[in-house]
Amino acid sequence: MTDLAAYAAGLPKAELHLHIEGSLEPEQMFAFARRNGVAIPFESVEAVRAAYDFSNLQDFLDIYYAGADVLRTEADFHDLALAYFRRAAADSVRHAEIFFDPQTHTDRGLPFGVAADGLLSGMKAAELELGVTSKLILCFLRHLDEDAALETLRAAEPWLDRIVGVGLDSSEVGHPPSKFRRVFARARDMGLKLCAHAGEEGPPEYVHEALDLLHIDRMDHGNRSMEDEALIRRLADERMTLTVCPLSNLKLCVVNDLKDHPVPEMLRRGLHVTLNSDDPAYFGGYVNDNYVRLAEAVGLTRGQLTQIARNSFEGSFLSEPEKAARIAEVEAYARA
Repeated sequence: MTDLAAYAAGLPKAELHLHIEGSLEPEQMFAFARRNGVAIPFESVEAVRAAYDFSNLQDFLDIYYAGADVLRTEADFHDLALAYFRRAAADSVRHAEIFFDPQTHTDRGLPFGVAADGLLSGMKAAELELGVTSKLILCFLRHLDEDAALETLRAAEPWLDRIVGVGLDSSEVGHPPSKFRRVFARARDMGLKLCAHAGEEGPPEYVHEALDLLHIDRMDHGNRSMEDEALIRRLADERMTLTVCPLSNLKLCVVNDLKDHPVPEMLRRGLHVTLNSDDPAYFGGYVNDNYVRLAEAVGLTRGQLTQIARNSFEGSFLSEPEKAARIAEVEAYARA
């Protein structure tokens, strides 16, 4: 392990862009399939890994939704969450804000509470066992219509005291943020925080829409913002947190090589960048892998990694005193 990798490994950090269904490792897929008597179209763990050869976002989503079908009970979601948090704790993650896709589960007949209660139980267990705090974010599937999203938000109402915000994910191209103005306005009126995937495969105009029409609190991905000079300045001026996912970008061909990743330029331009793993079981690495592989590819310094970790707590939905305590941890580590 290089000195930089060792430094990154111990650096206290938050993860702000993690799809919990995307942490389903092939071994877990087989274990849950056996537990629940679910047939899956793979003969072995190795066959699943071989299928993880994506050329774009939609290729990934096809297998992602198939994999989620093995999740059938609260215990499955509990175990899935706790397994992720154990990996995160090993990467010095102190706090995580995880996405889940209720429509992926309700559309196949599961009650909303099966996923929600199972995840919340796993999150509580992780805090007790590992000391990792967490918050839950409900994502709407953008390839479905807004009425379906509104129905999902209504179904979530009994759990909203335990859900911090809403997000927008799934197939981006052809499904602009403007499609979801009403449901985001309703979520905002309900006191929820707002996130949206924009500028991953979609154009800079989608980033503008997420800011101006959805009024988001945090931007997921945002890579293609770098194509719009005025947008770069605006994001910097507004201190909008970007939850960037380097290994996801590489796996989905958003970038052809990590050495071409825009994070160094984002930092140079004053953007509030964080590093995250997105769907780590599918994209080949958890959060430390993203820190280390990107740092090695583009030459990030210890100081830049420290700033990114500080950004991760500043951009979180923790309270201000909680943010200050976590940032103090980062700064103490950097001084040691």
